[in-house]
Amino acid sequence: MPKDSLDNLNDRLKAFAQTRNWEQFHNPKNLAMAMIAECAELVEHFQWLTPEQSIDLPEEKHDAVALEMADILIYLIRCSERLDINLIEAVERKMTINEARYPVEKVFGDARRASEYDE
Repeated sequence: MPKDSLDNLNDRLKAFAQTRNWEQFHNPKNLAMAMIAECAELVEHFQWLTPEQSIDLPEEKHDAVALEMADILIYLIRCSERLDINLIEAVERKMTINEARYPVEKVFGDARRASEYDE
């Protein structure tokens, strides 16, 4: 298995929680709440930046953003493990749905929600 697989990350995260007796706190509700808090911390790094500034982050901010994204992924992986959801399979299913909802010929260059397109 590749060093950076989700399975390997999940194994490491689960062991980390178990050795600290934190599994008792890692229920889907708590993990989802922790994830949204980390998402808010990620958003704070981009607040008030122009779109251009958000792409060209200084090294220190770029590193901070990477660590916030890591926190989000940690909670997402833990939540998927607790709910027995294979994230890779879920993404594949979701992409199939998105490809049907947003056909290229209908949405090219347009970022509206699916319900906003004329039938």
